[in-house]
Amino acid sequence: MCRMENPNPNETLPSLPDGDQEVPSTSKKKRKRPTWPLWTILGILGLIAVAAISAFSGYQSGITLRTDAKETQVASEIQQQFDLAQQDMANKQYDRARQRLQYVIQLDPNYPGATEKLADVLLELNTTATPTAAPTPTLTPTPDTRGVDELFSQAQTNLANNDWSNTINTLLTLRKNDPTYQTVAVDDMLFLALRNRGADKILKEADLEGGIYDLSLAERFGPLDTEAESYLTWARIYILGASFWQIDWKQSVYYFEQVAPQLPNLRDGSGMTATERYRKALIGYGDSLLQDDPCSAVDQYQQALSLGSDPNAEDGLSKAEKECSGNSDKSSNNQDNNSQSASPTNTPEPAQPTSAPQPTEAPQATQAPTEAPQPTEAPTAAPQPTEPPQPTEAPTEAPQPTEAPQPTATSSS
Repeated sequence: MCRMENPNPNETLPSLPDGDQEVPSTSKKKRKRPTWPLWTILGILGLIAVAAISAFSGYQSGITLRTDAKETQVASEIQQQFDLAQQDMANKQYDRARQRLQYVIQLDPNYPGATEKLADVLLELNTTATPTAAPTPTLTPTPDTRGVDELFSQAQTNLANNDWSNTINTLLTLRKNDPTYQTVAVDDMLFLALRNRGADKILKEADLEGGIYDLSLAERFGPLDTEAESYLTWARIYILGASFWQIDWKQSVYYFEQVAPQLPNLRDGSGMTATERYRKALIGYGDSLLQDDPCSAVDQYQQALSLGSDPNAEDGLSKAEKECSGNSDKSSNNQDNNSQSASPTNTPEPAQPTSAPQPTEAPQATQAPTEAPQPTEAPTAAPQPTEPPQPTEAPTEAPQPTEAPQPTATSSS
């Protein structure tokens, strides 16, 4: 390799290893970087900025144009409505002019002259009773062409004659022809007619559902009196009791025992009165209790027979009494057996008349503090074993004297 000559002989050159003599020239080449990519990027960014500014300016100008167009359209509409309002005022159509001026003020409260015109229109409306333009009502054909006064008079006549249905129909026709004709008097007459017709349906016609409906309609015109309210209540309870008929006799008894004392002759379409239904419900309830609870069935049959004779109730009562007495005998025998099983094996000894020493041992029980009250009853039970005709009564009172030998048994042990 050729070496570089040092122009200055007095200056020493740094020693370089072999093969590295051209390193300084290489580093100089690396420091010289091209600058065209930087200018390209800056140019692109500038173009983007110009495009964004142009787009924003166009958007703003578009919004401005649209706003101006809208304002121009609204201004044109306001001017048109104001002119039409003035024409309506000239034609004395003040109601339409009022609507137009209110619309103008709603769009532009500061529109010149709108407030003053509206004040003039309101003044004209308040001072002159100008009828508003309304569509002509279509007349529906009706078979009854009599006048309203005649209908009202006819309704009064029907009400005085207790003809409730014709009264209601006449008043409904009157109200259809003229809803504003003596509304208070028409309402009072409808209330009376509906109330009385509902009561008659419940009490006389056996139409409980229809009576409930009429009384419910009467409640819309005014409160029902106490009597009508009771009719409504008992009719509803009757229907509830009938809904459980032959399904749940207990529920039927529960409802009809409330109705029968109050309205015994109340009936429905079946023709059975409340009393009759109550009596049959008692028999049915007794039949359902005959197998499981005959003693309770006796009470049901007896109540049914108190309302009237019935062969089925009599047969059921006899069966229930036998079953109830048999069950009571069985229960008493069970109690006797339980008492005998609870007594010790030597309980028959007090029944012998020769076993006199046992009562003498009874005072020993007074030493036990827990059984002190029992020896007081022992002398009363002691004479019973001496009576032969009453051997069966001895076991019932045997537990009292048999408890006396218990202290002797402990002492002997």
